[in-house]
Amino acid sequence: MSLPSLAAPRTPVAIIGGGPAGLMAAEQLAARGVAVDLYDAMPSVGRKFLLAGKGGLNLTHSEALPNFTARYAERAGVLAPWLHDFGPDALRAWAADVGVATFVGSSGRVFPVDMKAAPLLRAWLHRLRHQGVHFHMRHRWLGWSADGALRFASPAGETAVRADATVLALGGASWSRLGSDGAWWPWLQAHGVDLAPLQPSNCGFDVVWSDHFKQRFAGEPLKSVAISFEGWRQPGEFVATATGVEGSLIYAASARLRDRIAVSGSATFELDLLPGRSLDWVQQELAHPRGPRSLATHLKSRLNLSGVKTGLLWEIVPKDAQADPVRFAIFIKALPITATATRPIDEAISTAGGVRFEALDERLMVRALPGVFCAGEMLDWEAPTGGYLLTACFTSGRVAGQGAADWLADSAA
Repeated sequence: MSLPSLAAPRTPVAIIGGGPAGLMAAEQLAARGVAVDLYDAMPSVGRKFLLAGKGGLNLTHSEALPNFTARYAERAGVLAPWLHDFGPDALRAWAADVGVATFVGSSGRVFPVDMKAAPLLRAWLHRLRHQGVHFHMRHRWLGWSADGALRFASPAGETAVRADATVLALGGASWSRLGSDGAWWPWLQAHGVDLAPLQPSNCGFDVVWSDHFKQRFAGEPLKSVAISFEGWRQPGEFVATATGVEGSLIYAASARLRDRIAVSGSATFELDLLPGRSLDWVQQELAHPRGPRSLATHLKSRLNLSGVKTGLLWEIVPKDAQADPVRFAIFIKALPITATATRPIDEAISTAGGVRFEALDERLMVRALPGVFCAGEMLDWEAPTGGYLLTACFTSGRVAGQGAADWLADSAA
């Protein structure tokens, strides 16, 4: 049942979602003197942000801006102007202004000096409250009423709010326990907004392991390896799980693997167990006489292969190939591993898909819904881990907040 519009209080701007994108939009609007009410379904804001920073908040990355921008693949052209105005260096300067110094790690990733997310979030919220932003927790958005009011489920029951402008920063559909559940999808779809299907990104994959392999090696890390897939190659590390594979190197390959599975039903990547060694060297070491020693001992002494790496070899390499140094070396340098499916979207680090940029104007206003802006992970872009996800959330929130302020000013003129 629609709530009567006369009962709905009015606010200049309602921001729905208290992650980095929503908070940055609030900051931009408040800085322009616009009154802001921010609503979030959780008891406190920034919950996914805090969990992402639990092991060290990777805020952004220090690589040169052209390379940084290229990380957004087919959406690089859209994000380029945002990153030019507010990219990695600007984000670090912003953090310093909030009171949090950052440093560049050995991998080029940027972290707060104390590695924690909570101090940055506390300082930021203090500043936003001082700017006049009002926070409404435990307000779960339920879409719009028939007369255009925003509907919320709140501790006091269902309420409605009328806003002159609305910024939606509701996240994707991963880590739903922290508020990003994708529930907004049907409400936008019902209003004719062009949406790309939500899909897991930076995710793990199912691989069919034997019971022996699962019992012996689930949870074991594969370090100093490299993955090759359809012309793409990257070194790194990942983890063998009871259901398949996950971890940073798998996440880096996840968009490619996911898209291949969608077309072919599976995706087979090649794993180089010794990326620092040539195929010829591996073949020569394997051909070295081993006498009475077992093959496992030979692999350990000559190639320093053991544990989960040899477990994978026994799992995948046929017995006759294990006895042939030439063939066995090829497997060690290019071990085929077939992923059969992505892990469920709720387990993913992030999601792809969402509101297509074709549905938005340059201010991130929804063309079908004048006065409604979108930001953050609910937009149709994806990026690898390493600071790229957070940077895009911050900078898109900045664009949406500025866009909403400009739209209000234009409407009042």
